Amino acid sequence: MDVLASGAEQVVFCSDPASGLRAVIAVHSTALGPALGGTRFHPYATEDEAVADALRLARAMAYKNSLAGLDLGGGKAVVIGDPRTDKTEALLRAYGRFVESLGGRYLTACDVGTTNADLDLVARETRFAHGRSEVYGGCGDSSVLTAFGVFQGMRAAAQHRWGTPTLAGRTVAVAGVGKVGSWLVDRLVADGADVVVTDVDPAAVARVRSRHPDVGVAADTAALVRTPADVYAPCALGGALDDETVAVLAAEVVCGGANNQLAHEGIPDQLTRRGVLYAPDYLVNAGGVIQVEDERHGFSFPRAEAKAAGIFDVALRVFDTAAAEGISPAVAADRLAEERIASVGRLATIRLPR
Repeated sequence: MDVLASGAEQVVFCSDPASGLRAVIAVHSTALGPALGGTRFHPYATEDEAVADALRLARAMAYKNSLAGLDLGGGKAVVIGDPRTDKTEALLRAYGRFVESLGGRYLTACDVGTTNADLDLVARETRFAHGRSEVYGGCGDSSVLTAFGVFQGMRAAAQHRWGTPTLAGRTVAVAGVGKVGSWLVDRLVADGADVVVTDVDPAAVARVRSRHPDVGVAADTAALVRTPADVYAPCALGGALDDETVAVLAAEVVCGGANNQLAHEGIPDQLTRRGVLYAPDYLVNAGGVIQVEDERHGFSFPRAEAKAAGIFDVALRVFDTAAAEGISPAVAADRLAEERIASVGRLATIRLPR
């Protein structure tokens, strides 16, 4: 692939034969500040696949951090390998040395395949590792505020679509009840919603049902998307919204925690034509990055939660702008993110952590 044409500021290839580390760090933009984004540990089939994923995710982080109002650019790292078998202390510390070598242009955190404990090891080699364990002064599990932000986006969607910012009496279909999905179910049940879930892991469904016995269960995602519901919440893997899913989707709103939900760029227009209100994923799932960013200032959960609550107002602005201009919320969100990067970023310099 043509890396130089990708729009990224910098792509770093990391190799440490002694530990087996093979990684790619992509810095999409530092216009608003250092590029914050997690480290994904995944067994990519090819190096090109890893590079493409890093570039795509880094761009999404730039837009996410912009819309969240953070003084941060966007970046992402991917480690090539199976986290169940290839992850070692030596590898993580070698990776930390590469992060440190960038001098603060890239701030790393957790993502798929990495944990708070992993970041504790990375942080032994770099000042620029965040999302650490609470025992080390970190923010801990960022899925808590990720789910909270998705819930705020869902409330905004309810306000825009039905005139009231609550899911009480509404049916919400949640695909994927891992960390983010299960926290989201807790919020929805407390708000009075009727919830139906599915997950490839029966144990995850069982854990949710042990807390909330009235939660319904669909056989699989294919069945869930056909279940009549007010809101569909994809909270598992990316690419959840493809042509086949959109064609049969039986919900009025899509709002979930999964990253990169759109299988291709035409999906938002398909949803709009079907009358489905789409909440852009990188907008509503920004609570996690807000939680991680707060760690840089001496973590305060109440402060981070208060900032994540602002996702409601931003989402409502995106929905209202989309309706007024006759565009999809995806386009409206992109424009809003780009406007902030352009207006603030012109004068911004990289702000190194203190």
